[in-house]
Amino acid sequence: MRPLSHRSETQGLHFIPSKQRIQQLSANTKYFRKQLKNMGFIIYGNEDSPVIPLMLYMPAKIAAFGREMLKRNVAVVVVGFPATPIIESRARFCLSAAHTREMLDTALKEIDEIGDLLQIKYSRHQLVPLLDRPFDETTYEETED
Repeated sequence: MRPLSHRSETQGLHFIPSKQRIQQLSANTKYFRKQLKNMGFIIYGNEDSPVIPLMLYMPAKIAAFGREMLKRNVAVVVVGFPATPIIESRARFCLSAAHTREMLDTALKEIDEIGDLLQIKYSRHQLVPLLDRPFDETTYEETED
């Protein structure tokens, strides 16, 4: 191994995140996903991934969602065709361990308002705890809405 390569590789070892930061990122991810689902949004992706895709579906809503988020100083990446199938437009939120609960709540409040404004809360499932067993996040009941 050349000395320059070896030195740059060993310096890179100092940037490995600590266990605490990984746990914070995991907690932020779970909290953010759960709140978005509770608001009525459809969320795709791996449950443990800090990249959270919120489905917009309609291509016409991509630009409006991006503009509204920009007005409210919330960073988001909006993605549509040809990067996704034409009716699977989405917004991607990228979380960090450095985000505080206050920051996440502020962003969630803005996303909730925009979701109502643009009518993009498509989920027909509501989390409803059943009385005969403990609450389980996977327990859903259809609503007649």
